[in-house]
Parts: sequence; structure tokens; C-alpha cells
Amino acid sequence: MKYLLPFLVLAASHLWSQDLSAQRQNAQNAAEKSQVELRLDQPYAGNENPKQKVDLYLPKKRNTDKPLPVVALIHGGGWVNGDRLGYAAAAIQFARTGDYASVTVGYRLTKEAHWPAQIYDCKAAIRWIRAHAKEYNLDPDKIAVMGSSAGGHLSSLLGTSGDVKELEGDLGPNTTFSSRVQCVVNLCGPQDFTHALMFDKEKQPILKDDAVIGLLGGNYEEKHAEAVAASPVTYVTKDDPPFITFHGTADQRVAFLHAETIHAALQKTSVPSLLIPITNGGHGSVGHPEVIARAKLFVGKTFLGTDATIDTTPIPSLPEVKKP
Repeated sequence: MKYLLPFLVLAASHLWSQDLSAQRQNAQNAAEKSQVELRLDQPYAGNENPKQKVDLYLPKKRNTDKPLPVVALIHGGGWVNGDRLGYAAAAIQFARTGDYASVTVGYRLTKEAHWPAQIYDCKAAIRWIRAHAKEYNLDPDKIAVMGSSAGGHLSSLLGTSGDVKELEGDLGPNTTFSSRVQCVVNLCGPQDFTHALMFDKEKQPILKDDAVIGLLGGNYEEKHAEAVAASPVTYVTKDDPPFITFHGTADQRVAFLHAETIHAALQKTSVPSLLIPITNGGHGSVGHPEVIARAKLFVGKTFLGTDATIDTTPIPSLPEVKKP
């Protein structure tokens, strides 16, 4: 299900196949029109691997002289596809407000490296933000992460596993900095790999999930230890940051029960958590404009002290866009 929206968050899983040079030029053009300074290809791992880089978006007109909160965006694509440029539009939308800087995070895909390379990369990217906070006048104590699908998984894992030694890795020159984040926006991300992501028509778990097998090296029965280690729900503790989760109730790619699982675990430990279902929504339903609106309110309330009440009523899904 795809919606024609300016910052369709699942576009990252489709844009990977397009010409990256064209995407780069489009991002630069869009940033310039929006009064956003774009700094592409910032390496965080101490090498020139094109996947181990971030793109930094800075507002040319800031609303304050104080250090800006940062929104780090992590693309989806089943851990096997996608590129950080797929989140360029969303990054520009945050930065153009003048209230935030934004960063789009690249990470190694499973064709190149299996778990836990992906979370090592994302944590190194967060440490890069902190290491460069003074240089770009960023607030190292206000870093939000937002991602859809595989990006939702990695965003959630950053939220629950802050400073968990086994998941830190030793990538890059900034290992003395913390990888903790202070706010999580989870869009239909897998949360517990000890259960299937998908179910058949008889509601039986589907073991042959190529995306999961590509990530873990086997299905969740064959790779139980890896499944536990890769699950955000494994690491939930009372000091985790606030979460907001959006998930379609009819999602056939990542079952809605994953949203319920992380929400329940966070609530049990008294971590602030909001779960907003998208009624009858599929995997692409998180591209709904109301999702983005409520997510921005949530980040604003967390970091800017915005006096806002986040509407938690279910969001009705949009009709599918029919192909001509």
C-alpha cells in the first residue's frame, strides 16, 4: 500500500533502486529551496563505506541560539534494501521549522553484513551526533530517533538498549560518547523476533521470512539466541526514553501484535508509551499524514516543551492508491 505523500516514510524501501546521484541532487535542491543546509556523506565508522555515513540537515534560520534537538531518521527496507536518501524529505521537513537539526542514518544492509552490524552502525551514528554537537550547535541530550519497518526496529532498539555493552560495538573514533537516545518514534517496527513477523490465512506463523533470515542467518527457531538479542523488547527497562508507536491493525508484513508487545512492556516498567493503531491499515499505512502530524507533536512536546495533547484515538486508514 503506497500513499502519494511528501514524506512517505516507507518510500525508503522503494527508492533504493533509483539512481542515487539523482536522489542526491533532488535532496540538495529541495534543501536549498527550504532554507536548509545539507551536509552529505559524513562518515561515522572511521572508513569510507558509503553505507556507514550520515547526512546532516541544518536550518539556515534557527528559532533559537541554543543548541538544537536532533531528529535521527532510520530508513526501512527489510534490512536488505533502502538508503538514507529515502528520508531526505522528512529530514527537510523537520529542519525547515528552525526548531531541529535532522540526520538521516545509513547502515550496512544484510547483503553486506548480518546482525548485529546494523545496530552497531546505528549506535555509531548516534555517537557521531554527540561528538559533533558543539561544532554544529546541537543538543547532545535531545536526540530523537524515528524509523519505519526495519528502521522502526532499529529506532526501537536504540531506545531500549542504550549503553547495553553487547550491542555497542567499537566502530569509529567516537566510542567514548553515549549511544543513548531521548525519544523514539516507532513506525510499524518488529519488536520481538522470537515470534513471527507474518502469519498465513490460518493465522499460523510463517517461518520462511527472507528478511528475518537475512538479518539473523536463519529463522527464529533456528537462531533463537540471535532472535532474543535483536529484539527491542528484550532490553526494556524503566530508564528508557518515551515511545510513540504507530502500526496498522491489518499489517500483513509486521503483525500488529509487535506494536502491542513493545507498548505493554514499556507500560509495565512505567516508561511513557503511546500506541496509536491505524484502523485496517496495512504496512504502508504509517505514511498517513496524521501519523506524521502526531509524531511531530510528540517530539515537540518531549524536546520543546510544547503544550500539546497527543491524540491517541485510532487513525482511519486511507484508501489504497490504485495503479493505472
